Amino acid sequence: MTKKLLIMAFTGLSSTMAFAADLYVRNAGAGGAYSTISAAITAASDGDRIIIQPKINGTAYVENLTINKSLTFVSETAYNKYIVQGGVSIDLAAGRVVTISNLNTINSINGLLTTGAAVGGRTTINLLNCDLISVTTTTANTTTNTSGCKVSGPLQFSHGICTANKASFITVYSFQTETSMATSDAEVYGNISTGAIANSQPYYTFKFHNNFCETFLIRGIKTGSSNEIINNTVYRPAAANFYPAVFYVGLYDNSLTNTGNLTIMNNAVSFVPGQSNVCIQNDHNNVNVTASYNVFANPFVTQGNMTQSNNSGSVNMNFDNTAYTVTGMNANAGNPDVKYTDLDLTRNDAGHYGGSNSWANYWPIDNGGRAQVNYLITPRTVSSGTLSISGSGFSK
Repeated sequence: MTKKLLIMAFTGLSSTMAFAADLYVRNAGAGGAYSTISAAITAASDGDRIIIQPKINGTAYVENLTINKSLTFVSETAYNKYIVQGGVSIDLAAGRVVTISNLNTINSINGLLTTGAAVGGRTTINLLNCDLISVTTTTANTTTNTSGCKVSGPLQFSHGICTANKASFITVYSFQTETSMATSDAEVYGNISTGAIANSQPYYTFKFHNNFCETFLIRGIKTGSSNEIINNTVYRPAAANFYPAVFYVGLYDNSLTNTGNLTIMNNAVSFVPGQSNVCIQNDHNNVNVTASYNVFANPFVTQGNMTQSNNSGSVNMNFDNTAYTVTGMNANAGNPDVKYTDLDLTRNDAGHYGGSNSWANYWPIDNGGRAQVNYLITPRTVSSGTLSISGSGFSK
């Protein structure tokens, strides 16, 4: 097959960020710094950066943090985390932006959560390279962008971009009414969930790409939306009786009467049946499900209304939930359309390494402590008009 490549060069691409002031936090207030993070927050103004020195021998700052300003938190020692033994609460307000990097709360009882309400605008929370007990930012008018984090419990947010995280389960979740709508989708790319990845909100289109997890649960949908579950690997090595099917659509509460579309494509799946041996189950006729080019190690069984094509069952594949790999007959089994081609420009491999959002983008073998790209969306084909590329990155 002849392939035409579009080569683009970006030169002089750089960015700088200016902060109003830098406030330092060090053990016992060394060098005139603040001795607690809370004291620095009290003294700070919107737009300031708080630079925190990790204590020696893994000692923690023992305090509960309440963040009520637009602030950025970073480690004073590059790539090393500072430990906080206590909860982290972010007060919501219109236009507030809170960025937290390199925070470790893994030995705390409480997780990171939001309080109050953002009225007349949105709050944006950025969590980068953190180790956390849990994340619960499910309040309305809140965007949470999370990347490179390890969350021992649930990672739950109402809107945002979630890339390269590991959590016990990941849910886009909100039952509060959004009054200041974001213009972007809810995107979950390249994550590890040791349980489910779910959508339980009716306000935003969702895109779940290139994740490694045990199941997908769709409990909410935005009316008129076109949603995607594409190029994921689903591996369930033990029976789980609380999951109806590997891909389950069962709307409830404020989504019961909503109508929308869901594409399930290019996924590689193996599971031990629990209460059901169903691969894809749609319990709502008002959700139009299209399933294609999915490969299952199990017999391919569906339930409910859906449009099906080119799905395969009883396929020989090998799954590893330690190395997070899938090999075998998933290779070149995905949709052959050029817009789904792999990074090497061959046909799509079903599973989390396939397509342009490949797992390899988010989990490099060794980045050498360098800055990491955590979001990059580029078109695979260009016909005419404006070329739109979206991307971001962060330094660990």
